[in-house]
Amino acid sequence: MEGKSEMGGGPAVPITVAYGDGIGPEIMEATLRILQAGGARLAVERIQIGQAVYDKGISAGIEPAAWESLRRTRVFLKAPITTPEGGGFKSLNVTVRKTLGLFANVRPCISYAPFVATRHPGMDVVIVRENEEDVYGAIEHRQTADVMQCLKLITGPGSERVIRYAFEYARRYGRHKVTCFTKDNILKLTDGTFHRIFEEVAAEYPDLKSEHWIVDIGAAKLADSPEQFDVIVMPNLYGDILSDVAAEIAGSVGLGGSANIGDQVAMFEAIHGSAPRRAGQNVANPSGLLLAAVQMLVHIGQGDVAARVHNAWLKTIEDGIHTYDIYDAQVSREKVGTREFADAVIARLGQRPRVLKPVDYPAHDSPISVGLKERPRPVKELVGVDAFVEWQGAAEELGHRVERLSGEGLRLVMITNRGTKVYPGGVPETFCVDHWRCRFQSPVEGAPVTHPQVIALLSRLVDAGLPAIKTEGLFTFDGKPGFSLGQGQ
Repeated sequence: MEGKSEMGGGPAVPITVAYGDGIGPEIMEATLRILQAGGARLAVERIQIGQAVYDKGISAGIEPAAWESLRRTRVFLKAPITTPEGGGFKSLNVTVRKTLGLFANVRPCISYAPFVATRHPGMDVVIVRENEEDVYGAIEHRQTADVMQCLKLITGPGSERVIRYAFEYARRYGRHKVTCFTKDNILKLTDGTFHRIFEEVAAEYPDLKSEHWIVDIGAAKLADSPEQFDVIVMPNLYGDILSDVAAEIAGSVGLGGSANIGDQVAMFEAIHGSAPRRAGQNVANPSGLLLAAVQMLVHIGQGDVAARVHNAWLKTIEDGIHTYDIYDAQVSREKVGTREFADAVIARLGQRPRVLKPVDYPAHDSPISVGLKERPRPVKELVGVDAFVEWQGAAEELGHRVERLSGEGLRLVMITNRGTKVYPGGVPETFCVDHWRCRFQSPVEGAPVTHPQVIALLSRLVDAGLPAIKTEGLFTFDGKPGFSLGQGQ
């Protein structure tokens, strides 16, 4: 931690600030100057993260003392950082989000036409992205010479938290509709869980409209007619991709800020990177970080200051005072640098835009909080096992070898390759690699099996020269399969 400073009058709220790498120090300096001039009541603790910390051999990019500051202030305003290329370095954003439980990523994507070029002048969308789960657990394995695996983890509690947050956000900020994007026509258990919980939660908010789209057609509609959407909630991967897409079609990724919200801690950042090639030139646009700081002010209950700063920023954009990235000779009046842009915003504090829609933030005593609905634990029963083996050869030959290992309460049901059934009844046109899933279940349909039976089967596979490289238990929950069914099942 590098030090503390205070700004604004009245009781100051402690926050942790990191100046980051590349253009980070410049845009953070500009942002803090604007906040101070706007009357933000902040006690700033500065920490060091990013390149300098990586260079010390700390692979996470953050030192232990910085964690102490974050856990004490519970509010983090972070400039972009540079993650070194090559293996061995962790994403600081992912580390902070998961360590501190920042489950919801909130990104407003708003157009500022006619002052910032966009094909969608009526766009005003907020994307709420689940922030901790999905493939971002980064649980990956190389299982054979041909096959790499990444686990996609979707949990009921994780889904419910972010979905409830999206509805609470919509209610607090006067939004009228919440939309969910998933791919549950294919991913029936993982994305299916997210969709099912969305429908359950939506029923508790009759004052808000709700709808669900399959993510591919939903993404197409978002790109073509974003004015049809209001708040969109999504699992992590889709949200990561589409929040950047939405920011760009609104006008510029460089204008986007985001909030990462947890039960205890929140982090606020621009959505763009550190742009090291632009560092030190006084050209970077501080708007993304400034708008993230506006979200921070709202979060800590300083909505009056947030509105004052946000409206001054809107008036600056409206007056055509633009940095190089959004400068357009046909609409801009003056091209300015980072410091000069901050000066222009400060000069307009207390003013409101006339063309762009001014903002006002509702007063609140505390940030949005969500609780989880109590759910009974289902009855879980083991009914089989998927044993994955490495094999180079024909599916039919493998099937005959593995089928001979059936017994002791388990029989081979099918073999798949990359999810496609190849035995029994496969066809020669199916392309296969060296990674095969062998499904075993009881000869009596739906009958439970025991763990000793599974262990005995795995021993038989070893003895046959086909040791399992991975196993997955097949369970039912209250009698319903907790696994995807193959062809013929």
